[in-house]
Amino acid sequence: MAKKENTASVLAFEKKLVPSDGYMYGCQWGNKVEALALSLKEKSIRGTISNRFGKKDKALADDPMALGKKVESPNLQTVDACSLGAEQDTLKLHFTLKVLGGLKQPSACNNAAFKQSYQQAVSNYIETRGMKELAKRYALNIANARFLWRNRFGAENILVDVKALNKDAEQSWEFDALEFNLRDLENITADVDSLAERIASALMSDNDFLMLDVTCYAKIGKAQDVYPSEELVLDKGKGNKSKILYAVDGIAAMHSQKVGNALRTIDTWYPEHSDLIASAGPIAIEPYGAVTNLGKAFRTPADKQDFYTFFDNWARGGELVRAEDEHYVMGVLVRGGVFGESDK
Repeated sequence: MAKKENTASVLAFEKKLVPSDGYMYGCQWGNKVEALALSLKEKSIRGTISNRFGKKDKALADDPMALGKKVESPNLQTVDACSLGAEQDTLKLHFTLKVLGGLKQPSACNNAAFKQSYQQAVSNYIETRGMKELAKRYALNIANARFLWRNRFGAENILVDVKALNKDAEQSWEFDALEFNLRDLENITADVDSLAERIASALMSDNDFLMLDVTCYAKIGKAQDVYPSEELVLDKGKGNKSKILYAVDGIAAMHSQKVGNALRTIDTWYPEHSDLIASAGPIAIEPYGAVTNLGKAFRTPADKQDFYTFFDNWARGGELVRAEDEHYVMGVLVRGGVFGESDK
């Protein structure tokens, strides 16, 4: 069928991994029951000059006296901060995760021929490959507590408690997160495999779902700083806070988007992953393999490794060279998004 007759200019997919915000509490490792909500604190600090000098600052770089005067100028800042209490040594992070089915059905599609070929492609994938490979990686990112982000590093112990809340299908798992390497998405345990089975079953379904309750305990040390999400404020204004952290109803929290990004950090199929120097390890599933903190896209149209290059062929009945490319395409569909194509 000609491409112009099989083009969906309106095409969208709902995300199938739906995390809540992550709420932060403080407790003692030996008494996890008595956890108290963590709140944000405002600090006023005096910073020092520390930025790299550019060409326009050559006079400062060459004149010690001018630099001395510059250093004397106060860099006053007001920032948000968050930390455990004086007697608390453990961060508790709690969120829920809903896993949805219905991958065969776009939430919006204005071309019946494209929808039919797309549904056939998804059906073929589920029948031949299942959703176990993706589900295994999502389960690992729950077990390894990747969602803690900066809070994970330097922790002495990390315990992840997971419960399936579906009526008549309750189940629970417990993981020692430090047993898992964040860069290794192949080494799984029996419990990870069991959790992956439940996730895969929900993803393969037409309209079923899995509801997970995730509670993580990280022993980081008494009174240590913890790191909620930072708000993006485009116009901070002179004299306003230079760092604003996220809180919900007074409880320090992590954005649901940040939790979700960690869970879908499963892409080890991009070309540079095997390059010891260029590799960024597992990256979040994205149409162009974008990693914002590195300022790089690992999947470019020029290299024909991006989502749209694969999807346009695969969804119209074409075959992809590697099974890994099919996993990647399905991972982007689980992520969701608007993928309409111009019909002009």
